[in-house]
Amino acid sequence: MPRGTLEVLLVNAKGLEDTDFLNNMDPYVIITCRSQEQKSSVASGQGSQPEWNETFQFTISDSVPELVIKILDSDAGSGDDFVGEAKIPLEPAFIEGAIPTTTYNVVKDEEFKGEIRVGLTFTPEEGYERDSSAQEESYGGWKESSY
Repeated sequence: MPRGTLEVLLVNAKGLEDTDFLNNMDPYVIITCRSQEQKSSVASGQGSQPEWNETFQFTISDSVPELVIKILDSDAGSGDDFVGEAKIPLEPAFIEGAIPTTTYNVVKDEEFKGEIRVGLTFTPEEGYERDSSAQEESYGGWKESSY
């Protein structure tokens, strides 16, 4: 089970479905990592091609299978519109340490609604390195019986 810090670089999105009819939408993102949640700034008037270039940090102390990124359109006076979401598996970041900026599909109601670009960097907790030899000893293997 990995422990450490996950850094999320939120770059941009493109091809999003514009939920505003009169003017460009004002998208923002909510990033959820298990029970931790962080919100990006609002990309005012950037419509379906928003750029954020923001970094967020999450503490990983538990098994976390994925990062959920929800894109919403900030609407003054009414509820914010849900644009779509991307689910990013974290296992590759735990294994590799860093995943360069990658494009992920944004989906709403199981339909493609655009793309979002995100980079991930995982820094293991000090003294908590990925030690595979300890796992090998505790799983499998055989012991000579003393009969």
